[in-house]
Amino acid sequence: MDYQFQFGEVLANGDLLLRGIRLTLTLWALAFSGALVAGLFLGLARASTVKWINWLATGYIEVFRNTPVLVQLIWFYYAFPVLTGWQMTSFTAAALGLFLNTSAYCAEIWRAGLQSVALGQWEAARALGMTTRRTLARIILPQAARRMIPAFTNRGVELAKMTSIASVITVQELMYEAKMLSTQSFLPLETFSVVAVIYFLVIYPGTLAAYGLERRLNSRGT
Repeated sequence: MDYQFQFGEVLANGDLLLRGIRLTLTLWALAFSGALVAGLFLGLARASTVKWINWLATGYIEVFRNTPVLVQLIWFYYAFPVLTGWQMTSFTAAALGLFLNTSAYCAEIWRAGLQSVALGQWEAARALGMTTRRTLARIILPQAARRMIPAFTNRGVELAKMTSIASVITVQELMYEAKMLSTQSFLPLETFSVVAVIYFLVIYPGTLAAYGLERRLNSRGT
């Protein structure tokens, strides 16, 4: 193979990739933080014994888990304005689509984590006169937290990679900037190789931090 690699030209346009990284991280942070909070309430609703609340939560979760996230982003950007007359920015549509999709998965993580705590813990708290809110905050959530960390870590990593889909609706995140740079420089091999390394360097430290937190919580539990 006599191909001459030209990474220098790609690295010379590092400011474009840096701009894309900043937007990618912003998109990820907004979608994931919102999904964690919304997922908790959805998970509680999904576990509710009140049928209509359970049905609504279940319907929401199944819709967003069983349709492609790409379709969801495109729908919010192109179809939603037809129904409402309100045109979102591409960034807003991407953030909303990723948030709603991820919240559905987080809801099931919350539900499974909370239900993994022995029923006797709820009964003991009730016997002590504790409210449901206080029981959740002081007894159930601390026990369930370390069991949910691996699942939330996986979901966060998946979301970080899913942000690249936002380039389809012209959100100028990392993948969008990479496509533009590749088109202008005619160096797709070098450009996307660099982008793959960037994604790894951005995502992997978070994975290591989650592993460390998981070990710390497990050691406290023992």
